[in-house]
Amino acid sequence: MSKKMIVLKSSDGEIFQIDETIAVQSETISHLVEDDCANNEIPLANFTSKILSKVIEYCKKHVAAGESDSDEAKEDLKKWDAEFMEMDLSTIYELILAANYLNVKGLLDLACQFVADRISACKTPDEIREKFNIVNDFTPEEEEEIRKENQWAFE
Repeated sequence: MSKKMIVLKSSDGEIFQIDETIAVQSETISHLVEDDCANNEIPLANFTSKILSKVIEYCKKHVAAGESDSDEAKEDLKKWDAEFMEMDLSTIYELILAANYLNVKGLLDLACQFVADRISACKTPDEIREKFNIVNDFTPEEEEEIRKENQWAFE
C-alpha cells in the first residue's frame, strides 16, 4: 500500500509533495485532510517556498525523531532544533507566522522561545531596540511618564 501524499503550493508557486504523516503535524492541514479537502493541492498563499520548506524540514525531523523515546534521541533533537534556529531574525519572524497559521505547535513554541531568549539576553531597552531594529518614537517626557506609571517594574 502506498503512502498518501499531500501537495502544498507556496505563494511563489513551488509545489511540495509530502507524506501525510508529515503534513498532519500541522493541525490546519490535518483538519483539511479530515474534512476531505486535501485531494488536490493545498494553496498556502501566505508563505514563500523558503519558509514552507523550513516548516516541512522541521516536521520531517520531528516525525522521524518521534519514533524513538531514548534520552539520546531527545538530546539529538534538542541539538538539531538549536541548529535549525540559526537563521536571520526576519526569517524567524516569517517562520513564527507560518507556524502559527499552520498550527505547528512545537515549531511555534521553539521559534517564540528563540526570540524570547534573544530579548532576555539584552540588558537595556536600547539593546532590544538595536537588536530588533525598533525605532524609539517616545519623547523623553513620554518615556519619563511611562517609567513613573510602571515604576514597580524598574525596582
